[in-house]
Amino acid sequence: MACTEAYKEHIEYTFNAFCRVIIRYAAINAWRDRDKRQQREISLEYFTEEKFYPFSTTDNYFIVPYKQYPVLMCGQRVILTNGNLAAALSSLSEKKREIIYLYFFGNYTQREMYGLCRSTTGYQIHRTL
Repeated sequence: MACTEAYKEHIEYTFNAFCRVIIRYAAINAWRDRDKRQQREISLEYFTEEKFYPFSTTDNYFIVPYKQYPVLMCGQRVILTNGNLAAALSSLSEKKREIIYLYFFGNYTQREMYGLCRSTTGYQIHRTL
């Protein structure tokens, strides 16, 4: 069947009308969705006008300043916040405190600490702890 020019024009107008209807109803649905979302949402200005609701909480142990316990290790003054740990480190010999300081506070690797093999230094650390 051969399509005449008038038939092609009719198809084009029909398709254009169909597209306009689809776009119109899509716009209506978008407006309805937006209005429903706006009804469910609560503005942050509402919180500041009515009452103050904090967005986060803090625990009391973060507010109270820590008591500081200074410990002398390798000629450096290290500030600790745990009294038991400070007492335990103070009771160690200078050599053991040096091992603890270099490994945990100085960020030295086991190889860098004494130039010995890693297993020997690891043994020293394990024995100190």
